[in-house]
Amino acid sequence: MELNATPRTSRQKLAEGMIPAVAYNKDKNVSFALDRKAFDRAFRTQSTTGLFDITVEGGETFPALVKTVQMDKRKRTPIHVDFYMVTYGEPIEVSVPVHTKGKSQGEVQGGLLDTVVHNLAIIAPGPRRIPQELVVDVTRLNIGDHVTAGQVKLPEGVKLAGDADLVVISVLPPRMSADEAAAETQAAQVAGMVAAGELSEEAAEAVLEGDASLDEVKAEAAAAVEAESDTKED
Repeated sequence: MELNATPRTSRQKLAEGMIPAVAYNKDKNVSFALDRKAFDRAFRTQSTTGLFDITVEGGETFPALVKTVQMDKRKRTPIHVDFYMVTYGEPIEVSVPVHTKGKSQGEVQGGLLDTVVHNLAIIAPGPRRIPQELVVDVTRLNIGDHVTAGQVKLPEGVKLAGDADLVVISVLPPRMSADEAAAETQAAQVAGMVAAGELSEEAAEAVLEGDASLDEVKAEAAAAVEAESDTKED
């Protein structure tokens, strides 16, 4: 996408509607100004993976990627842009968003699809070969299945830059209901009381089977201890 720019110096006051920008690489640094609205529209389409051909009025044209955008926190509009100059035909490492398509079998069964990693670092053979996104078809995934970075399909010529074993997407078991969570908490509490000798296995079984509440068996256990104490005193 093309962007027209005007040259500027660091102390130069910008015209209304213009924002400062800089483009750089290891060899050079160029300062210029951009129309805020034009850049905002373009960036919403291109994001950080889309290539910009920047033409500075009276100067050069160069390809670049957006490195960072400083935003006005109140208005949510760009106020400064950093670009990174690239070279056609040279490999480049970038971070590309990961999206999913379809509904997994695990979700149909009540599970939850979890996108663990939202962006993957890849190496494209050139700036014009950077994919806008990486799409993963999740329809065949069951509960407990996952997709690693090495299993994500990449466009021809594009390579993974990070760990191939990194989990990108997983299908989690259904979340417990409030009642299930309470039951699990109670089971852990009962097991701890049995281990500490505060509750008999028979009483614990009665609680877990729903034949008695934990408060009831604790009261019975306390009464039994008190009765035994009274017997010893007699």
